[in-house]
Amino acid sequence: MQGKIVKGIAGFYYVHTAGGQIYECKAKGIFRREQIKPLVGDDVTIEITDEKVFEGNIMEIHPRRSVLVRPAVANIDQALLIFSVTRPEPNYNLLDRFLIMMRRQGLPCILCFNKTDIAAPEACGQLAAVYEKSGCRILFVSALRNEGMAELRALLAGKTTTAAGPSGVGKSSLVNRLQKDKEMETGAISEKIARGKHTTRHSELIAVSADTYIMDTPGFSSLSLFETDCEELGQFYPEFAPYEAACRFRPCAHIHEPVCGVKQALAAGEIHPVRYRSYVAFYEELREKEKRKY
Repeated sequence: MQGKIVKGIAGFYYVHTAGGQIYECKAKGIFRREQIKPLVGDDVTIEITDEKVFEGNIMEIHPRRSVLVRPAVANIDQALLIFSVTRPEPNYNLLDRFLIMMRRQGLPCILCFNKTDIAAPEACGQLAAVYEKSGCRILFVSALRNEGMAELRALLAGKTTTAAGPSGVGKSSLVNRLQKDKEMETGAISEKIARGKHTTRHSELIAVSADTYIMDTPGFSSLSLFETDCEELGQFYPEFAPYEAACRFRPCAHIHEPVCGVKQALAAGEIHPVRYRSYVAFYEELREKEKRKY
C-alpha cells in the first residue's frame, strides 16, 4: 500500500493512505543501516502488519522531488505565507525574511493576507502595492467569513504546501477553514497521532483532500537570514532584476554606488520604498555579520 508520511514522532511514522486511513509505522532496519531517515512528506510504500489497529512497516521511500532543511520535510511544492492585514499589522521586516527563507529553498510563494473583514480597503491596497512586483501570488482573505477561500483552495489543489507566519494572524483558523469542506474523512488523524498533536516542534502534514496537503508550522516572531550573503541578497528581490543592467558596477550593492539602475527605479516609483528599505536593512545586517567573522 502506498501513502504519505504526515507526521513522525519518536521513531513512529504516521502514513496517510488514499483511503483516508492513517497507519502507524516503523521504518525497516535497512533505512537505519543505510543512514536514510524518513521525512514528513515522503511518499512511501508500506506493508500492513495489523489491519485492526492500523499498524505497518515502511518498506520503501520513493524518490524525493525536493528536501527542505528548515523545517526538515520532503516533497514540498510551494509556500503559503500568512499575515494579517490588521490586528496585528504586517511586520514588513519579518515578512521579507520569510520570503528570502522560502526562496532560498526554491519554493514559489503565495502571500496570503487574512482578516479583511476588519481591515480598511486602503490597507489592502497598500499591501498590494508593496508586493505587486515581488514575484508572489497575493491573496486577501477572511477565514472568519470564508471570503477568498475558494481561490486559495484552487491554488493549493494537488500540491503539498508549507504554511508559515507569525502568531496572531489567524493561521490556525485559516487552516481549519480549509479542512471544513475536504472531500475525504481524516478524523482518524487526530485519534492516531494524538500523542503529538499539541507538540509544535514536530512538522505535520494536514490532508485537505486526497492529494492536497498543508504543513502547519509554529508561529515565528523572528527569523535569521541564514546562509545568505550580501552579494546574493539582491536576487531575492525580483523587482530589482529589470533595472540591474543599468548599474555601472557589477556586482552592485544598490546602496552607495553613483550610477545604479535600482536606485533610479526607486526614485521613479518603479520599486516600492518599503521593499527597498528592507533590502538595505538586511544588507547592513549581513555586512555586520560578515565583519564579525574576521
